[in-house]
Amino acid sequence: MMDWLLFGIFIFLMLTGVPLAVAMGLAGVAVVAVADLGMMSLPTNVYTGIAKYSLMAIPVFVIAGLIFGKAGVAATIVRFASALVGQRRGSLAIVAILVAMILGGISGSGPADSAAVGAVMLPLMLKAGYPRSFTAGVIAAAGSTDILIPPSIAFVIYSLLVPQASVPALFAAGMIPGILSGLTLILVAWWLSVRNNFEAEPAAPRPSFWQSLKEAGWGLAAPVIILGGMRSGFFTPTEAAVVAVFYGLLVGMVIYRTLRWKDVYQVLIESAEISSVILTVVALASVFAWGSNTLGTFDHPAATLLGTGLSEIPMLLSIQLLLLIAGMFLDAISIYFIFLPLLIPIAMHFNWDLVWFGVIITMNMALGQFHPTLGVNLMVTCRMAGVSMESTVPWVLWMVAAMAGTMFLVTFVPELALWLPRHLGYL
Repeated sequence: MMDWLLFGIFIFLMLTGVPLAVAMGLAGVAVVAVADLGMMSLPTNVYTGIAKYSLMAIPVFVIAGLIFGKAGVAATIVRFASALVGQRRGSLAIVAILVAMILGGISGSGPADSAAVGAVMLPLMLKAGYPRSFTAGVIAAAGSTDILIPPSIAFVIYSLLVPQASVPALFAAGMIPGILSGLTLILVAWWLSVRNNFEAEPAAPRPSFWQSLKEAGWGLAAPVIILGGMRSGFFTPTEAAVVAVFYGLLVGMVIYRTLRWKDVYQVLIESAEISSVILTVVALASVFAWGSNTLGTFDHPAATLLGTGLSEIPMLLSIQLLLLIAGMFLDAISIYFIFLPLLIPIAMHFNWDLVWFGVIITMNMALGQFHPTLGVNLMVTCRMAGVSMESTVPWVLWMVAAMAGTMFLVTFVPELALWLPRHLGYL
């Protein structure tokens, strides 16, 4: 009875237009009150939901990403990527994806990466004759690799909910799938550009390789410092975020001299707004998760799914389909809180590696970031490009299909995710 009440209230509030996180929180509060689970426990659960050491990395990585954006690091990386790719059809689309993949090793946020890349690449691609809808789709898809290529805010949240999967192991596991996803997007973007005769003439001369490498060197070193420091044991993922912030300040204020104190102040304001939204979602979702776990809401559905007699492969494909559909309507954090209590018992029943399982789930979330109807990355880039989300569908669906193919490859070849963390000693 309480199970039906929990989801009934949640779905009703969603249908009436209540924000998803608020709907989850109110549904959890209502069930706690009706089931007499103890209203005084709610403040404690909200606090414990966000008072996690690992969550400290989220606002700090957000600050780091914004600092690198304000410092002009993206522009120097664009010139370097242009020097690498050269002048050919689709070169700017390829550059946009490469830059997003590199910046993914700094910010850990898909929307932030999409905004940073869009600010630099959008004018260049439009000048070269790319359609606005195609440009918005490519940049949004490229930004989705951010939650796979470490550091990843999504992996931090997953580790919080699934303690058996450590953050370093997840970071390492996401590296190869993230790179493969980016390479797949590059192939599709290049093919679409050639097919539609985009960028028939180069928009600008090819930059000097060595000069552009010299300019971009400090930005390119950031992911190496962050990931290398974690691998060597010099600092934890949370401490790595702090290192990234101070490194960004050094690059922006001392080396490039493009970052001023008023810019730092603006960065702190923007990061506070972004981080507060993320942590509010986590706090409200934790009430929903605590209520559902206390009531055993997901025990019966999990038992029912296992009782269907589906073998391992059909069960895995069913989960993939469920998450693909959910990713069209829900954000990544909400999906974790709603579905993980149901999915983790199933994963443990089949003895699936929870690090690999986390990568698979997160790849679904990456697809959701640039897939209509919700696609948060797509919302950002469409707003920047001045186009409707619907206009991007003919382009985006090709990229969704390509990345879905990569996801299924990682699904059936788990070593693509597990080899690196095992090699580094995290498993």
